[in-house]
Order: sequence, then C-alpha cells, then structure tokens
Amino acid sequence: MATNRRVSRVAELIKREVSQMLLNGIKDDRVGTGMVSVTDVDVSGDLQHAKIYVSIYGTEEAKAETMAGLKSATGYVRSELGARVRLRRTPEVVFIEDRSIERGTKVLTLLNQLRHERQPESLAQENEDTFKEEEKSSWED
Repeated sequence: MATNRRVSRVAELIKREVSQMLLNGIKDDRVGTGMVSVTDVDVSGDLQHAKIYVSIYGTEEAKAETMAGLKSATGYVRSELGARVRLRRTPEVVFIEDRSIERGTKVLTLLNQLRHERQPESLAQENEDTFKEEEKSSWED
C-alpha cells in the first residue's frame, strides 16, 4: 500500500503525461472531435487502477465519439504510461467523462438569471423607500 503522498504524486504524473498524449500522442481522429482536457486522476491506494476524468467540450455527438475514441485508446495510453512513468506495475486505465464543469456553468447561469429577475423588484422597493423618506422629510419641514 502506497502512502497518500505517493498516490497523489503518481496521480499528478499520470495527469500530466495523459494530457501530453492527448495533445500529440493519440492519433485517433475521434479524440480530436471534441476539445478534451484531463480534469482529475484518481489512483487506487495500491497504484493498480487509475480513473482519468476528462472534460469534453462540444456537442453530444462529439462527446460520445470522443469517449469512444478514448476507450479504444486505453491500451495505447497504458503502454505509453508504462514507458514514461517508472512504476513496478503500470495501472489499469479507465476514462470517465467529467461533467462537473457543465453543471457548474448551469448553476451559475441559473443564479445570474435569478439575480436579474429579482433586481427590478429590489430597485422598485428602493425607489419606494426613497420616495417615502423624501415625503416624510417634506412633512417635517
């Protein structure tokens, strides 16, 4: 069992190497269909399995095509990792689509929409309060 520090260092190393492979190592045209970036790598405690989370920008068709290309390239990725990273055993690689960026964008859009819907109400309330204060001050004079 590896220490937590070693597991995190191996995860970062795998993340960097797979990112480099995505830029200029994988020749499958399906991988280039959507813009792909590695968001996270989760390595098991015994360094035998690695889940590589990828974010894909594009249409649903492009995402599906890119994921199919990545799944077919797992053997190549694993062999390249074995050559680039010096480990006793090269971990099994699994690509998982990470949709957290999309969910975050959706939440931000909803929050902005709510803010814009409530803004006219708050402005109307502020104008009403200001009018009442002006009216009250005119009575006091």
